[in-house]
Amino acid sequence: MPGTKQSYQLYLKHIQALSKVANLITSGLYLGEVLRLIVSVTAEIMHSKVCSLMLIDPDKQELVVKATQSISERYNKKPNLKLGEGIAGIVAKENKPICVLDVRKDKRYLNRDIAEDEGLYSLASVPLAVKGKVIGVLNCYTSQKHKFTKHELDILSAVASQAAVAIENAELALRAHSAEEALLNRKLIERAKEILSQEANILPGEAYRLIQKQSMDKRKSMREIAEAIILAQDIKTKKS
Repeated sequence: MPGTKQSYQLYLKHIQALSKVANLITSGLYLGEVLRLIVSVTAEIMHSKVCSLMLIDPDKQELVVKATQSISERYNKKPNLKLGEGIAGIVAKENKPICVLDVRKDKRYLNRDIAEDEGLYSLASVPLAVKGKVIGVLNCYTSQKHKFTKHELDILSAVASQAAVAIENAELALRAHSAEEALLNRKLIERAKEILSQEANILPGEAYRLIQKQSMDKRKSMREIAEAIILAQDIKTKKS
């Protein structure tokens, strides 16, 4: 444990930051909120000018910037990285952290012009991995040359490890919610199809096509059309 009062306070700050990220694991927040909190906490504890979180697009096998506290539009809109390309791409492919003293002079770094314009110097990039599978990368930049210590890299790696679990939980919750929504949509459309088929004395397939046509004509979702049909039927039933 650090000995001086200053280093002890820094140690406590790091522990508190890790605790904040750990709480995200069971927070139930949406993915976007989780990502924003991760970069905010990381930037604070690492005294980082720019902190960015990139996730792997599994279809394109590219790293995409998903969250950053940078206000630079140019940095935020920089191109995606192929796995194995650039510092972050290498980190993602090899599942190993990389520290660079000056990104503007490192040929592996692909956006040296942006780094020059934004005043970015040193970079610590660590993988976000869950059970050995890399899902993204966490990047921390400084505004002056800085040699990241082992302690700093350990803290950043610990944050990244917990962040990866929080992200996975948020994505699982999102997929579960999407699945529930899809199931509910199917049930409502099936119910509306039955009602329309009986009321208009047409085949279920034709009823489905009518709902689909109404959806396109009125520029509403098929669920909204189905809900309107079911509501009309409920009102009719109550009146009778």
